[in-house]
Amino acid sequence: MGRPRGFLEIARAPAPARPPLDRIGDWRETHLAHPEATLREQGARCMDCGTPFCHAGILVNGAAMGCPVNNVIPEWNDLVSRGRWEDAYRRLAATNDLPEVTGRVCPAPCEGSCTVGINGAPVTIKAIEAAIIDRAWAEGWVRPEPPTARSGRRVAVVGSGPAGIACAAQLNRRGHAVTVYERADRIGGLLAYGIPAMKLDKALVERRIDLLRAEGVVFVTGVEVGRDLDPAGMVAAFDAVVLATGATVARDLPMPGRDLAGIHLAMPYLAGATRTLFAGSDPARAEITAAGRDVVVIGGGDTGTDCVATAIRQGARTVAQLEILGRPPDTRAADNPWPQWPRVYRLDYGQEEAAARWGADPRRYAVATRRFIGEPGGAVEGVEIADVGWEPGPEGRVGPVERPGTERALPAELVLLALGFSGPERSLPAAFGCAVDARGTIAVDETGQTSVPGVFAAGDCSRGQSLVVWAIREGRRAALGVDEQLVRAESARA
Repeated sequence: MGRPRGFLEIARAPAPARPPLDRIGDWRETHLAHPEATLREQGARCMDCGTPFCHAGILVNGAAMGCPVNNVIPEWNDLVSRGRWEDAYRRLAATNDLPEVTGRVCPAPCEGSCTVGINGAPVTIKAIEAAIIDRAWAEGWVRPEPPTARSGRRVAVVGSGPAGIACAAQLNRRGHAVTVYERADRIGGLLAYGIPAMKLDKALVERRIDLLRAEGVVFVTGVEVGRDLDPAGMVAAFDAVVLATGATVARDLPMPGRDLAGIHLAMPYLAGATRTLFAGSDPARAEITAAGRDVVVIGGGDTGTDCVATAIRQGARTVAQLEILGRPPDTRAADNPWPQWPRVYRLDYGQEEAAARWGADPRRYAVATRRFIGEPGGAVEGVEIADVGWEPGPEGRVGPVERPGTERALPAELVLLALGFSGPERSLPAAFGCAVDARGTIAVDETGQTSVPGVFAAGDCSRGQSLVVWAIREGRRAALGVDEQLVRAESARA
């Protein structure tokens, strides 16, 4: 412990951010860095508790408890508190292949399970993590470290999101020749096109990819496996194949008026805005734009928040966000005790910006969408909604029930559906002959191997929609499974 009574004597200093009304005028990252002295103090708040739940990385009631990549958080907190930044980086890099990403976009389940948070404010783990890796890059501690010997084995990774990147990094370190195939024009998957630039600077992703290239990983863009490459040929040509394509089948909202123009899935909207940035253009002029429009975002998760923030920057006239669930409590409910993930009310960056712009949180809680309003064959003009209550049905299962007489309309010239993802596109597992589970995700064993020998899967395509940290964890698990299988095969030949 850097300071035995630090958690009692030092107050939590939240991660600083640029003022909302300043940042909505550009697409630069919203967050700022703490001064070093503040970071050292914040690291000293860590209790180095006997049972550090912060890095447990398990699921409780469907939510992560502690860090899924098992970052050894108390150790690097202590090192930061002592000013031993390079040692802190080495400790962080031992468990996390993308700390510059998780330090920005992860919702920090580690903080939700911090022991200090039982009856106080948790340690600022996420801000410290970001500071460690940012300093490591600035100081030149992050350098290419190619393997000293090659195994002679070749592995293909399909998909270059966080699971694919983590898997490729770990396999390459074990000496295998890794080729990553990406159907888009840029490497990164969700990190490139799914997460807006103000949340994750794309230069950070490109810098990490350049590092992996220097270490020997081969990246191939614009190639779709199953269309441009034959899966059977890949299985024959490579010693192992890892599918890390994500969960890209978005949930839609089929209801009256869905065919009206101006109703879009969230991901094409977000990707289009980022694509214009890559091209050096104004995202307000993207093919799908909120500029000058009344915008309704349906869905209350991270993707919905990103849509709100993007619409504001594009110049939306108004933004409303609809959430079918009720407003969370301000503090933990009795059925949501520590160290579970705290299901409490939060004002994320997009909602904070909307509140600064228009004076209120844009979210409308406990409402259901009834239909989209507009002339047949024309464009959407509004969304009809109604209040709902959550009540048990005939079988005792709690579900939303509309409140009669609460029907009303919201103006909408652009509707964005941010309802999550149901799983991977079915064509790829079918092409490889991989079994899928009841949810449509690729079935894997405890090593990440599918029903097809030598074919593995990792991340959202096998887990279902989840956090970046779970994708990294599963990418690392699949890499370990592949490596152990290749080592066994080599031993058997010997």
